Amino acid sequence: MLHKTRGIVFKTTNYSESSVVVQIFTEKFGIQSYLINGVKKPRAKIGMNILQPLHLLDMVVYHKAAGNIQRAAEIRQTPVFLTIPYDIVKSSLVMFLNEVLYRSIKQQTADEILFEFLFHAIEILDRMEKGVLNFHLYFLLRLTRFLGFYPDITEAAGASYFDLSNGCFTKHIPPHSSIIEQPLTAVWLKILQSNFDNLHSLQISTTDRRILLTKILDYYRLHIESLGPIKSHLVLEEVLS
Repeated sequence: MLHKTRGIVFKTTNYSESSVVVQIFTEKFGIQSYLINGVKKPRAKIGMNILQPLHLLDMVVYHKAAGNIQRAAEIRQTPVFLTIPYDIVKSSLVMFLNEVLYRSIKQQTADEILFEFLFHAIEILDRMEKGVLNFHLYFLLRLTRFLGFYPDITEAAGASYFDLSNGCFTKHIPPHSSIIEQPLTAVWLKILQSNFDNLHSLQISTTDRRILLTKILDYYRLHIESLGPIKSHLVLEEVLS
């Protein structure tokens, strides 16, 4: 049976000389693997150019509930990116965020709310003109709302520390080293209170941005047991420096 669904490309793996298996986070079925034949041929119906990380897709697919590898009848990129493939900062952000998403999201069932957030956020990044350097910090903190460990800001007023292990602000230093201290505690809170439209107003130095990204990745590792090492942030830091 054929189904229409939107999708977000997570990972493409070579399968044969001309075919690939693509892991796609779909709106209807969660993460699914699709065998795409002939993508490397000159006149391929579905080309490799639309199977790049975090590309947004409209799909017509066959779906078997017990199947490990699914098949697609039609795939097209919608919307077509205007800036991400041509902007070194945005393309580096996409490579990094793709790695985090691939390691963080595992469900093979629909999560339409999470899907809509991701799809919309990627569209915003492609159109964004100001605030791009802060996009990944806000995106990753906002993503935790959907992953189940969004920071508790109840005690944020007057707090000197953010406890990464317990996910909350506190006035007293926690009995472990997984913390954020002032003045970065205040910046962490400002990011949490931001939105995609006002990221350009966050004044964060390159050094502080690097430290905050390290803390965010520490936060993820503390709350996602199978996250593993994230490597692409080192490339991202070079681009953003």
